[in-house]
Amino acid sequence: MSFPGIAVLFGLIVVAAVAGYIVVASYNAIVALRQRIDKAWANIDVVLKQRHDLLPNLVAAVRGVMAFERDVLTQVTQARAAYSPTAPIPDQAVTSDVTSSAVRSLFAVVERYPDLKSQANVEDLQQEIERIESMIADRRELYNDQVYRYNTSIGQFPGVLLAAALGWKARQFFAADPRDIARPDTNLGS
Repeated sequence: MSFPGIAVLFGLIVVAAVAGYIVVASYNAIVALRQRIDKAWANIDVVLKQRHDLLPNLVAAVRGVMAFERDVLTQVTQARAAYSPTAPIPDQAVTSDVTSSAVRSLFAVVERYPDLKSQANVEDLQQEIERIESMIADRRELYNDQVYRYNTSIGQFPGVLLAAALGWKARQFFAADPRDIARPDTNLGS
């Protein structure tokens, strides 16, 4: 083999090695982003479960005093019953929004009952749910950041080629209900 033939062969090997490196690096980066999205959702799911577990305690604490507010208690109970950790993420996001709305309605009604405001267990439960709602918002932000990075990565070259070849689709954001933007004050203290 002549020197020009060796140089061309060497050049082709270098180009193939660089291309292979770019493909492997891109693949690994996208897989890591997919894992981060799954982890971020799992973190949201943990907090949704915590809220789910607290709701019966809150409903029980206010049920006796709020005998005339059955509709609100029914909304919270139905929202809790709709929770399914095995549902697809978009469905869980909708259920989370419905639950948040029902809890906001319950807190608004609780404001009308001075006897409830003075009950320490109601106030403690309300503060705990408020803390959990804040955690859900923070974890939604992290989840959506990971989804943004992933969607951008599979939309740009060379990720778009890998996504097309492997059937990777863009993930959906966990969109907040517009009413969640301005959360009501749930402090029941005077």
